[in-house]
Amino acid sequence: MACVLETPLRMSVLSEVTASSRHYVDRLFDPDPQKVLQGVMLLYLLQQETSSTELRTECAVVLGSLAMGTENNVKSLLDCHIIPALLQGLLSPELKFIEACLRCLRTIFTSPVTPEELLYTDATVIPHLMALLSRSRYTQEYICQIFSHCCKLRHWHSCGFKSSPQPLLCANGPDHQTILFNHGAVQNIAHLLSSTSYKVRMQALKCFSVLAFENPQVSMTLVNVLVDGELLPQIFVKMLQRDKPIEMQLTSAKCLTYMCRAGAIQTDDNCIVLKALPSLVRMCSKERLLEERVEGAETLAYLIETDVELQRIASITDHLIAMLSDYFKYPSSVSAITDIKRLDHDLKHAHELRQAAFKLYASLGANDEDIRKKIIETENMMDRIVNGLSESSIKVRLSAVRCLHSLSRSVQQLRTSFQDHAVWKPLMKVLQNAPDEVLVVASSTLCNLLLEFSPSKEPILESGAIELLCSLTQSENLALRVNGIWALMNMAFQAEQKIKADILQGLSTEQLFQLLSDSDVNVLMKTLGLLRNLLSTRPHIDQIMSTHGKQIMQAVTLILEGEHNIEVKEQTLCILANIADGTTAKELIMTNDDILQKIKYYMSHSNAKLQLAAMFCISNLIWNEEEGSQERQDKLRDIGIVDILHKLSQSSDPNLCDKAKTALQQYLA
Repeated sequence: MACVLETPLRMSVLSEVTASSRHYVDRLFDPDPQKVLQGVMLLYLLQQETSSTELRTECAVVLGSLAMGTENNVKSLLDCHIIPALLQGLLSPELKFIEACLRCLRTIFTSPVTPEELLYTDATVIPHLMALLSRSRYTQEYICQIFSHCCKLRHWHSCGFKSSPQPLLCANGPDHQTILFNHGAVQNIAHLLSSTSYKVRMQALKCFSVLAFENPQVSMTLVNVLVDGELLPQIFVKMLQRDKPIEMQLTSAKCLTYMCRAGAIQTDDNCIVLKALPSLVRMCSKERLLEERVEGAETLAYLIETDVELQRIASITDHLIAMLSDYFKYPSSVSAITDIKRLDHDLKHAHELRQAAFKLYASLGANDEDIRKKIIETENMMDRIVNGLSESSIKVRLSAVRCLHSLSRSVQQLRTSFQDHAVWKPLMKVLQNAPDEVLVVASSTLCNLLLEFSPSKEPILESGAIELLCSLTQSENLALRVNGIWALMNMAFQAEQKIKADILQGLSTEQLFQLLSDSDVNVLMKTLGLLRNLLSTRPHIDQIMSTHGKQIMQAVTLILEGEHNIEVKEQTLCILANIADGTTAKELIMTNDDILQKIKYYMSHSNAKLQLAAMFCISNLIWNEEEGSQERQDKLRDIGIVDILHKLSQSSDPNLCDKAKTALQQYLA
């Protein structure tokens, strides 16, 4: 709600405010919002240069108190343009007033309703804040805190998960990290790590953690920064020591983690393997507060997410896998809790704990089969995942799906635990109606459950998966298109005729063409893979080509003529080889001179893979034991195929040489 401040205040009010500020403060906490808004008159007084410094300082203090109230209070203050007014106040020569303005700004910027962009609107603000860092320990503490809260970062984007306890990115243009970095944040803040004030050291540390996250430029700079003759990573290691406050240990571990993930510190460096990793595992223990356990597990999940060796080390440190199972035991049974505040606290953190545990399990099990086995053998693990998939909290659902995805990479588990617990049922439910980030991971998991050796494949088919997957292939989200077509490709592998027909019907020829002309090579490759799986076994090849032959041949021609990479063309020639293996389908090739010329061209190509794939087409067309082989051999001889075979039989490539000789024998037989 916008508020309009009436400017003509009587001068007598100005002189009375100091004495009656108690009256204003009382109004700030009044249940009547109109009275609360009257407190905003202080904002007008704050901006009057005719007011005394004491009065303006007191106004800033009282406004800060108001900002600590409800989110609506903050919104009202924002509507009255409190931020420009306070930023203007920073130009005053009076330190006490500057500190009061910064404290109020800190309170406002740490509120979730304040857009961070407001700090960056005026390009002169950041350099001025950098200059104010040297004024006092309070300016240092508040400015670092403002920077930490106003440095929004790019989110993770991986097939696995993005879990760091960091927010999403802001607007277009240079991102916040770059702006702060370019204005000398690293140099201006580094020396604060040796401040005598714990609060200043702590806020400087937090600042570095948000600056370094997924930022190679900042991270590479931090590695070489000296503070009192000591390199920053060594200072972070000292701050990890057990005698330091937990908050400091955790934030130092984050700094080292983010620098490592950004490529500035090697994963086998002692400061990671012997310091950051064990310290984060320690944060997961029962002795720690619930909030600390959440942050510790999430940061550790991010640290080890892409490194197999770190996953192995973490899995055998302090019985971590078993320790995490305790994350699912909150809130404790009500009878054990006599303290209602404790119950409220446990309830609040219960879903965060589950989310963090699932994330860490997902990272731990990303690559190693033995670790996956240990995770699955943890008490009630599969039941916990199944329950997690249907939780009301979207974050818990997402991390449960990620955990399931990680474990679904195991052939052994797909055949046993996944089947025993029918995880496909809740997974299909998740896929019915979920935001894209959940859909991407859930559909990746479904791809694994549809592999030919997975016992879940059949019940998934029966539950209407084809329709669901076909709809995913039409998504604007690239990852969903890839996963939809990938899952259909897995589904079509060695499938019976009815399933193949259902897939073709569900996709429609038009959609198939759309996918074959997709600008993304992954979509194209998976669509070709699907076609290749559909066109396998003779009766199926003949059946599909009798209904879709014209369109498929058209698509093949377009791809072989287009600007595509070797893998795409090889896959397309393999589809032709499958068509050539059909009984009636091969006539679609033999009566298409354009396609025959293309096969001939690829037999003489400079790439051996393409030559070999083209040879498979020829072999299938000229095979002696099949009806009409003589006529086909004659036609192919007439267009010069036999001459090329003779040349290839002299090839230095043993595969090409053998294939050519085998083909020539068909002519001699």
